[in-house]
Amino acid sequence: MIETLRIRSLGVIAAADLEFGHGLTVLTGETGAGKTMVLTSLQLLLGGRADPAVVRTGAERAEVDGVFEVGGAAASTAEELGIEVEDGELIVSRTVAQRGRSRARLGGRPVPVSTLAELGEELVTIHGQSDQMRLRRSSAQREVLDAFGGPDHTALVDSYSSAWDAAVEARRRRDVARESAQVREAEIRSLEEATQAIAALDVHEGEDDELRAETERLTNVEDLRLAVGRARSALLGAEDAPGALDLVRGAQDALRDGSSFDQDLGGPAARLGSCLLELDSLCDDLGAYEGGLATDPERLAAAHERRAALKELLVGRAVDATGLLAWQAAARDRLQELTAPAADPEALEQQLHEAQERVLAAGAQLTASRDALARELSRAVDVELRGLAMRGAHLGIRLAAHKPGPHGREDVEFLLRPHPDAPERPLGQGASGGELSRVMLALEVVTGARADSRTFVFDEVDAGIGGRTATEVGSRLARLARSHQVVVVTHLPQVAAFADVHLVVDKEGATTTVRPVRDASRVLELARMMGGDPGSEAARRHALELLDGAGVQQSES
Repeated sequence: MIETLRIRSLGVIAAADLEFGHGLTVLTGETGAGKTMVLTSLQLLLGGRADPAVVRTGAERAEVDGVFEVGGAAASTAEELGIEVEDGELIVSRTVAQRGRSRARLGGRPVPVSTLAELGEELVTIHGQSDQMRLRRSSAQREVLDAFGGPDHTALVDSYSSAWDAAVEARRRRDVARESAQVREAEIRSLEEATQAIAALDVHEGEDDELRAETERLTNVEDLRLAVGRARSALLGAEDAPGALDLVRGAQDALRDGSSFDQDLGGPAARLGSCLLELDSLCDDLGAYEGGLATDPERLAAAHERRAALKELLVGRAVDATGLLAWQAAARDRLQELTAPAADPEALEQQLHEAQERVLAAGAQLTASRDALARELSRAVDVELRGLAMRGAHLGIRLAAHKPGPHGREDVEFLLRPHPDAPERPLGQGASGGELSRVMLALEVVTGARADSRTFVFDEVDAGIGGRTATEVGSRLARLARSHQVVVVTHLPQVAAFADVHLVVDKEGATTTVRPVRDASRVLELARMMGGDPGSEAARRHALELLDGAGVQQSES
C-alpha cells in the first residue's frame, strides 16, 4: 500500500507531499493542473523510464520518495533482493537528473532501476487508457483469465510451463545427438583406443622419471664403474699410500694415547670410531653397487622402447605419467557419458516422445481449467456490465485450439457484445472508448478480489462515461477498495464522491500543489467538478446530495 509520496521539481510540481489512506483515494483538478505528474512520480518509483524532460525548468534534478506498506509476496521479493523491510515499511526513492543518469534507492540502498521494476510488480498495478490497447492482445487476455484462477489453476499453469520447458530441452538434446552422431562415434573410438593403450602399457605414477634414471645408468655403466672404483680406492688406500680409513684409524689411535694424559680426548676418539664404522659400511655398499654394474643391452633397449611408448601416449594428453593416469580417469568418465543410454539418439528420441506426452497431458488439464474459468469470468463480468449501464452486454471468452505452445494448447480471445442486437466481435472492434473502459473496470473488479497486488491505480478509467453510469463506476471502485487500496485519477464528481481520501491538484501560474480536501472544502471541489459556481448555495447543495447518495449506496452494497 502507498502511504506517502514526496515530489520535488517534477514537471509543473515544485513541491508536493501526498498522504494516501486505505480504501479509495481520488485525485481531481483542472485539466492541465498536473494530475499526470502525480502518476509519473509513482511510475518512477515502480521502475518506469526516466525522461530528463520531466525535470522542472530551472531545477538540476527531480526527486520522488515514497513510503510503502509492504507485506506478503512484496516483502518476500524485497528479502530475495537483499532489501531489509523495517516495521513493514519500505522507502523507495528515485532521482532524475537534468543531465546524467537517474538514481534509484530501496531502503536507503542504491539499486538498479530493474530492481524497482521487479519489486513494483508486487506493490502496485497501474491501469490507464493505454491498457485498452494492451487488452486487445490475446496474450493479455490469457493473462487476465489465468489471473482469475486460484492457486489450483496457477499450479496447472506452472505445471504446463515446466512440461513445455522440459520438452524443449529434450528436443534440443535429441537434435544435438542427431547432428553430432558421427562426431560422437569418432570420439568414442578415439577414447577407447587411448584408454586401452594406457591400460595395456600398465603405466604407474612416476614411471617416466624411473625410466629416465634407468636408461642413464645403463648407458653409462663404464663411467659409473670408474667413479665407484676411484671412491673405494680413496677410502681403502693402495700399497704405496694409505686410504681414508687408515688415516682415520691413525687419528683415533693418537687420541686414545693422548686420553691417558687428558680424559677430554676420549670423546673425540669415540666420535672417530663412529666415523670408521660409517666408512666401513659405505665401502661395503659401494662394493655391492660396483658388483651390480653390468652391461645389459637388452634391458637398455627395453627401457628405451618403453620410454618411447610412454612419450607417444603423453602427446596431447599430459606432461608426465601421473598426468596421463589422471587423463585416463577423465577419459573413462567421458566414455561412460557418451555410451550411457541417455546419450543414445534412440533413447533421446524416446525421452522426447515422453516429454511431449507430458505436455499434452498437462495441456489438457490446463485447457479444461481455462474453459471452466472462462465461463465463470464471463458470467461475473456480465453482471458487472449490467450495473455499469450496459444492460444486455456480454463478454464472451473463446478458446481457439492450436498445437501446443509455450503458454498452452489454445489462444484466449475476448469477444464483446455491447448490446443484445450487436454481434460478438473481438474486444476493441466496434466498441467505444467508454464501453472499453467499463469492460476493463468490470474485469478489474471481478479479478481484483483474487489478486495479490495491494494497490490498484486507475488513470481516467471513467473516460467517455457520465450520469448514472459514472455513479456505478464510483460504486464499483469503492467496492474494490474494501479489499485493496485503490487510487483513481478522475474528472467525474460522481466517482470522486465515493472517495475515502480526496486529493486536489491545483495550478497557480507555473506551479502546481496537491492538497487534501475534507468537509466544506470537499463540497466546494465537487461543486466545481459539476460545472457549477462553487460559491452558490445550489451548487453546494447538489454536491452534498451527491455525497449523501454515495454514502447510502456504499452502505447498501
